[in-house]
Amino acid sequence: MRARSVPEVASTREAYAVLGLTGPAEGEVLTAAFRTAIKAARPDTPGGSEARFRKVIAAWGLIRQDTAPLALAAPAPRAPALPVVGLSPDAALNGGVVEVRLGGRKLRVRVPAGLRSGEHLRLKAAGDAGADLYLPVLVRGDGRLSAVGDDLYMTCPVAPRLLDEGGRLEIETHAGPRSAWLVGGHQPLRLRLKGLGLPARGARPQGHLFVTLEPSQDAPSAAEDLLVRFTRVWTPDRLAA
Repeated sequence: MRARSVPEVASTREAYAVLGLTGPAEGEVLTAAFRTAIKAARPDTPGGSEARFRKVIAAWGLIRQDTAPLALAAPAPRAPALPVVGLSPDAALNGGVVEVRLGGRKLRVRVPAGLRSGEHLRLKAAGDAGADLYLPVLVRGDGRLSAVGDDLYMTCPVAPRLLDEGGRLEIETHAGPRSAWLVGGHQPLRLRLKGLGLPARGARPQGHLFVTLEPSQDAPSAAEDLLVRFTRVWTPDRLAA
């Protein structure tokens, strides 16, 4: 008897989760989520792997297959596409006020902390006849941070000598400096800082911050890093006190 192959992704619901989405999405939100997930999964990048790369590809294929019959259906009048609410990682972390263009109107909308890509922001009585509108949310990377699901990702330059010999590394995160101890020759190329991802919201758990260590000759050495931390603590104001 021939063994039945197990699919990479078992359901459409799992496929959206693999792309870091909280539920069904389409258009720009779906495409951006796939691009972010496939970039993080590439086998030639720290933290990526062939298995993870295949799973993202399988998830994308399953979603496209699942939505393809809709495209083949008889043409029907479609409502105008709703604008996407683009959030920076900082806005997703802390909430705030964003501008949304709705037709010819420009609205200033307050968003709560913890929104994820694929979720929807409710605008009360903003539609026709006073109906509520639900706008899709997309958390876009800003060059410093990017978001996949509940988690945030960033890159930290590290002196090659520190990676080889080990020592204390100070990482400047969105929540302030965090220290990590590297073991020479055995450290991972990606660190997980627990609880520094997107905040818990509803059924979504607190996320984590994943830091990719990128060897760089311009990064401070262990001794220089120690001097920076010493200087931060022993400022003239502290000495005068």
